[in-house]
Amino acid sequence: MIETDQLRDDFRKFYGSEPGIFRAPGRVNLIGEHTDYNEGFVLPMAIDRATFVAGAARDDRVVRLNSLNLSEQFEFDLDLPGTPLRHIWADYVEGVARTLEAGGARLRGADLMIASDVPVGAGLSSSAALEVSTGFALLALAGAEIDRTALALAGQKAEHDYVGARVGIMDQLTAALGRRDSAMLIDCRTLAVTWFPLETSEVSVVVCDSRVKHELASSEYNTRRAECEQGVELLRRFLPGIHALRDVSVDDFRKYEEQIPEPVRRRCRHVVTENARTLAASLALWSDRMEEMGRLMAESHKSLRDDYEVSCRELDLLVSTASETEGVIGARMTGGGFGGSTVNLVRTEAIENFSETISRKYQSETGISPGIYVVSAGDGVGEIV
Repeated sequence: MIETDQLRDDFRKFYGSEPGIFRAPGRVNLIGEHTDYNEGFVLPMAIDRATFVAGAARDDRVVRLNSLNLSEQFEFDLDLPGTPLRHIWADYVEGVARTLEAGGARLRGADLMIASDVPVGAGLSSSAALEVSTGFALLALAGAEIDRTALALAGQKAEHDYVGARVGIMDQLTAALGRRDSAMLIDCRTLAVTWFPLETSEVSVVVCDSRVKHELASSEYNTRRAECEQGVELLRRFLPGIHALRDVSVDDFRKYEEQIPEPVRRRCRHVVTENARTLAASLALWSDRMEEMGRLMAESHKSLRDDYEVSCRELDLLVSTASETEGVIGARMTGGGFGGSTVNLVRTEAIENFSETISRKYQSETGISPGIYVVSAGDGVGEIV
């Protein structure tokens, strides 16, 4: 938990000026995995863990950064050319600043102090929280107009150009537009968002962090994206009007799937069926049919494990253990895969037993103590007054 009064005091001591405080949340995706870069549908929620930025404007164009989590400082001058792809945390911040300026915003220099309670590497999108919070802070300190969707797109472009990750738009859009007590159905083609009530008094959302991240993650992510694009080209012979896998119905895919070689066939099958599951899940949430939501989550995990092949032993262990534990309605891996976290729907009265069971079984079989976080749906980016 980040204490904003302490962050404000730390800023005063380090920079000698009075800051504003800004924040953007992490997110957990309930269902809709690897569909965003296929122009499909996702159903995430912003969480009540966030990246906080204390910031004050400067009279020049220098941006100074101080990460309290990493005990590291960095600075860059907006009037000098940037240097992308350095593979450092500051790439996310400088990338957003450069992208906002390229899009027409005129920023001022700023002193920024950053603190976060979004776990890094857990699949809760600490990177998007950093991009959106610092981008919002820089715009606010410059007195610039803030369009939250444009800010999310700037964060995505920063990851493409400055970080080198061809991510979809889900993470940044959730950090920018999240709403308290709501899940968000995002159409990743049009960026249209529909909010669905997420009542957590009886059923809680619990994240289990495997605390592992296999090295395959980044290279396999780009491979999966290329396989999906190949699948679209192959399917276009039979469905000439399609632009992305989002345009392929489950019935059409089943009609032509034998014409697609493996493993591209399984990659496409996952995306096509996951889009259908995500739309069904949004309706299940709307009508408070949590058992149906849980069933769809189980199908999603099986598809990610067998067709998309982005799960791993640790994630499968967490999901199988959860599925056998009393009070669990649904469980699946969440995020890019090859480590990270699972998301679980757990009856609130069963959380203590759930946590104990998961911790005991996972540690017994892996030697690793998992992170277990009960999260609620929170608001998107904003200033703390």
